[in-house]
Amino acid sequence: MQCDNGSELFPVVDEAGTVVGSATRAECHGGGMLLHPVVHLHLFNARGELYLQRRPAWKDIQPGRWDTAVGGHVDYGETVGEALRREVREELGVTDFAPDRIAAYVFRSERERELVYVHRTVYDGAVVPSDELDGGRFWSRDEIFENLGKGVFTPNFEGEVKLIFG
Repeated sequence: MQCDNGSELFPVVDEAGTVVGSATRAECHGGGMLLHPVVHLHLFNARGELYLQRRPAWKDIQPGRWDTAVGGHVDYGETVGEALRREVREELGVTDFAPDRIAAYVFRSERERELVYVHRTVYDGAVVPSDELDGGRFWSRDEIFENLGKGVFTPNFEGEVKLIFG
């Protein structure tokens, strides 16, 4: 069974995104509330459907729930743009896309605090989910709204729905 690498090094940032230090994944996810940056990409097709990934059961945060098409941590020494392109390539096999940043906000759960950089794109090419994911599919806007608040989606995704659908 796969598991997250607790010794992976993340930047610690202030709310403006300035790097102020570094910490391991385990430290960032262990309740210490160290603010660390992540990237999200909401991938729409030309029909307006939104691709969502299913988080695998082995993930340490929100296993088994549906989430943004791409979500991942910024590695220490990496820019937000570099992290976004790396995560999209790793998780969906997509390399030719034009992201638009739509927001940046602080997300807080019982275990962690993240500075989330939210992007969207329209893409109609092949999407090939990696083994980091438990698959994925396109959802209609109505289907997403019918399932909000039912434990189907991650809290992060539910919080971003209003940002991406306006």
